[in-house]
Parts: sequence; C-alpha cells; structure tokens
Amino acid sequence: MTAQPLPVQLSGTTLRFKGDGRRLGYPTANLAISTDLEDGVYFGFANMSTYMDQPALIFVGSAVTTGDLRRRVEAHLLDIADHNYYELELDLDIRHFHRTNKKFASLAELTKAMQADEAAARDWFKTHTLA
Repeated sequence: MTAQPLPVQLSGTTLRFKGDGRRLGYPTANLAISTDLEDGVYFGFANMSTYMDQPALIFVGSAVTTGDLRRRVEAHLLDIADHNYYELELDLDIRHFHRTNKKFASLAELTKAMQADEAAARDWFKTHTLA
C-alpha cells in the first residue's frame, strides 16, 4: 500500500463493529470505507453530530490483535462522552501519521500501546490546530 500525503479528508456514516474499542477504554466512531492510507495510527480532527474540529486518535486497518480482519477507519474523539454514535455523518481531517499497525501479544499490551498513542496525540495537539 502506498502512503498518501497528508492531510487526508475521509467521510462516511458511522456503524457498529464488535465494540472492542469500548471494552478497552477507547470507544470509537467506525467507518467501513476504502482508503489508500497506510495501516496505522494517526492524529487528526473530527466533525460528528455536535462535535466540531474535535481532536481525534484515528486508526486505519484491521484489528489484527482481536482477530477482526475487516479493514476500517476508527476515530476515538478525545474528551467526549461515550455514547452510541451510530448512523451519524463523520468527517475526518487526518493530519499526522503516528505509527504502523501491529499485532500485539495480548489485549493488555494493546491497551498499553493505545494509552501511549493517546499520550502522544495529546502532546501533538498542544502545538497543532486546524487554524
């Protein structure tokens, strides 16, 4: 897969997957759309429902650690309440590639990596805005 230059805008209607993100403490708004983006973790901004230009941790790829091989785009909008955000329009403005997708040996290792991703995202957002 060829890396696409950033920023990239993706849009679609959110849908339900298995709920792994929610179980791991990172609920996501999910899109089943095609993209040429490299599989991995990105930082960007999301517009969904009443949330505009919301900082987001974005995953592109298949959830290989949990065995779900469907390729998707998932966005964890930082600092919003966990609700069922299904059948809503989601617009993503993907700005920064953080790391490649990988299979972790356990869910605990995956959760630890997600926590590190969140910390890196929060640090990145301190100096990056849409303006």
